[in-house]
Amino acid sequence: MPGMSAAQDRPTYGPQLEGFQYPFKTERFSFSSQGQKLDMAFMDIAAENPNGRTVVLLHGKNFCGATWEGTIARLTSAGYRVIAPDQVGFCMSSKLAAYQFSFHQLAENTKALLEQRGIERATILGHSMGGMLATRFALMYPERTEQLVLVNPIGLEDWKAKGVPYQSIDAAYETEKKTSFDSIKQYQQTFYYSGEWKPDYDRWVEMSAGMYRGEGGERVAWNQALTSDMLFTQPVVHEFGSLKVPTLLMIGLTDKTAPGGNRAPKEIAATLGDYTQLGKQAAQAIPGAALVEFEDLGHAPQIQDPDRFHAALLDGLKRL
Repeated sequence: MPGMSAAQDRPTYGPQLEGFQYPFKTERFSFSSQGQKLDMAFMDIAAENPNGRTVVLLHGKNFCGATWEGTIARLTSAGYRVIAPDQVGFCMSSKLAAYQFSFHQLAENTKALLEQRGIERATILGHSMGGMLATRFALMYPERTEQLVLVNPIGLEDWKAKGVPYQSIDAAYETEKKTSFDSIKQYQQTFYYSGEWKPDYDRWVEMSAGMYRGEGGERVAWNQALTSDMLFTQPVVHEFGSLKVPTLLMIGLTDKTAPGGNRAPKEIAATLGDYTQLGKQAAQAIPGAALVEFEDLGHAPQIQDPDRFHAALLDGLKRL
């Protein structure tokens, strides 16, 4: 079959991404949480000429700390120290049989990492699911959040309240077990990159798909199912008005990401993931928020058009 050899050539990784090379040195933060010994993988990259500021990069559900490679390079060359963790349950960090996943817990884990690294205040930048986490972090720890940057965050709408049916963790697990390179690529091509695809994107698809293909694939799928529940049941959108930190929204307008939209009735699904409006609504709801829109970019503008995105990001960081 034509596609068979290509599929066999795809890399296979361990449940904590063993075998995948990160772009910068990775370290491990070991700690106890919910009665378990856990570790968070992270990169801590020094600036070439430090400006005294730190940016914490929070990855999305279908991404990892490694996906920030280009952003890390641009930020460190501009003087920023960068911390890029993999959250528990994702990528190089611990995969668990049982854990009460919540944005509150992941925010607390991230705060503990920053304390261990001696960082009192930082700009918290979150992409996709990382935007929900960054928002929760800023709500919980405003004194530690110098600036909040949200890059095509999900959670700008409450899918549950809009009528998307709940999916049990067991049902999510069955779906996750079917994940493959082709299914991830098809999803990302449809929702993430304005319907286009560049060969460079394959690396990030292989990163995710390789964990599912490996011997620990079922544990990876289980953790993905556990965290999908968190996205659906723990909205942050209703608390945007309580944010008390300078906030920058960076939104690619061709994004159509709407977790659970495939479960919703067609008339509801058609209203979801409209980033041409969601960014504007969030900017109105968040006190004093600044909004940067990219008319022709999708869910991952930092990957799709790195030069344009990073120029806008560095400009936004200077506004503080």
